[in-house]
Amino acid sequence: MDEMNSKLYLENCYILQENEKLRKKAELLNQENQTLLHELKQRLTVDSPAPGNSSSRSKNRASKSGKK
Repeated sequence: MDEMNSKLYLENCYILQENEKLRKKAELLNQENQTLLHELKQRLTVDSPAPGNSSSRSKNRASKSGKK
């Protein structure tokens, strides 16, 4: 019985260590995802035309392409 308890205790310790490793890895991945999401939002904000300016941009592009 003591031998079984010892084995179970060691197995539990191993599981706890693995859980801690996975928790840290998940935290790093979450931070990376948050950073990437922030970058994506910034790019979308910079790349998207301001409201009301989209028609003038289209006209400018059309006139530039027509001049060629």
